[in-house]
Amino acid sequence: MLTLINLSNAECDAENILQNDAGAVSAIVQEHGLDGIEFMLCGPWDRTLYPSALIKGVHLLFWPTWLDFWRGDRTALLEEFGCEENIRAYYGSYDISGWVEAWRENLRQAGECRPQYVVFHVAHNRTSEMYTRAFSASDADIIRAAAELVNQIADVLPRGCRLLFENLWWPGLTFQKPQLAAELLERVSYPDTGFMLDTGHLMNTNWDLQSEAEGAAYVQKIYHDLGELGQYIYGVHLHQSISGAYTKEMMRRHAGWKAPLSWQAAMDYVMHVDLHQPFHTDAARRIIDTVRPMYLVHEFQHRSRDDLENKLRTQQRVLENHR
Repeated sequence: MLTLINLSNAECDAENILQNDAGAVSAIVQEHGLDGIEFMLCGPWDRTLYPSALIKGVHLLFWPTWLDFWRGDRTALLEEFGCEENIRAYYGSYDISGWVEAWRENLRQAGECRPQYVVFHVAHNRTSEMYTRAFSASDADIIRAAAELVNQIADVLPRGCRLLFENLWWPGLTFQKPQLAAELLERVSYPDTGFMLDTGHLMNTNWDLQSEAEGAAYVQKIYHDLGELGQYIYGVHLHQSISGAYTKEMMRRHAGWKAPLSWQAAMDYVMHVDLHQPFHTDAARRIIDTVRPMYLVHEFQHRSRDDLENKLRTQQRVLENHR
């Protein structure tokens, strides 16, 4: 099993975490006994700052709101974004072919890193539906549209790179319906696919969880419910998120809400739901012992290098102490 940490080349990570130090990634990996990083490309790849030898996986970009654009539903897009200029700014194009090419370019860049795998989010939501969770699209809608999209872009990946689909708590791949997870793999023509199980995202689908122990038991139950599909979970994004009380309170407070959210409001909501906090108990070990992934990615929200490393130490400690 390879153990990794998530890092991106977004300005916030390059400056706040790495301080633009060419030796920082190597130092973090070596100090904490890691095998490398799962890398998100948010701009041109600086090979000095992010050495290729340490990049084991690449997390692809993600447009949280995309199904209406894919379907060409201009009415829904204008309701969500307000005007054509905002639509173009979000997708980088007002034309589907331009957006598809942006995806293909992201995969090409990922392939240049020579990763063992890439990660693709299978989810969609409109910001106007975030608070209420009264979603207009079903899991099946997203699964089938995502397969269509992937079949148009995945051919640019280099041979030997595995394509892993990640679960979220929005409509799409949630692991609540094993038959839909199976359908996703069946519909995608790329020959080497599987899943990246995100433990915090899965915990976000159960608003009644009160503790890490309950969260781990829930993750284990969902894993067992997948049956033979569990063998296709090659990686785990390991973190915990107990935010059900917040989700339910926002649903109560915003009952009937239908207005799109500003980017800042949407991000504030997501950050309160998807906490990306380290496990502090042996619940983490129970999950890893159950799933036995090829890749264990410590995935956190972090504000600084000290914050990142403190969270990493916390989670590593409970994994080591309960072997």
